[in-house]
Amino acid sequence: MKRRSSTERPSGRGRRTSRRSVRRPGIGLRLLILFAWSSLFLVGGTLVLTIPFRWIDPPTSSIMLQRRLGLGGASAVRPRYVWSDWNEISPHLAASVIAAEDQKFPDHFGFDFESIANALEEPERKRRGASTISQQVVKNLYLWPGRSLVRKGLEAYLTLAIETLWPKRRILEIYLNIAEFGPDVFGAAAGSELHFRKSPGRLSAREAALMAAVLPNPARFSAGRPSEYVAQRADRIGSEAHRLRVRGALRDL
Repeated sequence: MKRRSSTERPSGRGRRTSRRSVRRPGIGLRLLILFAWSSLFLVGGTLVLTIPFRWIDPPTSSIMLQRRLGLGGASAVRPRYVWSDWNEISPHLAASVIAAEDQKFPDHFGFDFESIANALEEPERKRRGASTISQQVVKNLYLWPGRSLVRKGLEAYLTLAIETLWPKRRILEIYLNIAEFGPDVFGAAAGSELHFRKSPGRLSAREAALMAAVLPNPARFSAGRPSEYVAQRADRIGSEAHRLRVRGALRDL
């Protein structure tokens, strides 16, 4: 009878040892790995979406694409959009949109928490928007209409991203070029041509205030043929814009 060598191990025990050597990671480690990859994907995607536009002028925006494709039940249209560099736009218009839309723009980091708190205290049907210029850039450039938590979360995240990665002047420059100044008319160049038949660099303080006055509802209001409401709103915007210029708010951007 063949005697088993003292160095031999039972085959069954060897198989058990092999199974122990290829044991899968625990659930905690797997979740940690998933979180790490998700974070890398999120950060990488954010950089791809935002960093190029610090230097490259956006060829279009999300809201313009939606209009072009006729999404949301509206008929498809071809938006009017012409890009103008910062030095081709009147400083009166830059001051006027800050005065009209976000007077704390030079100082905040993307959010006006005081305005948000005040808006939440109002009845929902009378609630005014509290979006900053930075938030409006994110909504118009990247996102879609709606108030879902997912969309709001993306808006907040991307607002922090552009405030971190872009200088304030670049944020305002992009806003001036993708804001809607008339029905399907986007940007200071197309808006000033529509309303005043001139380039955005030649806008007077009054014309700039009138253009900023239509921003709450550019499909309804006209800067070239202002209603009494638009004219009165432009008066207030013009006064505040003058105060901002005197204070030198734009020089700090």
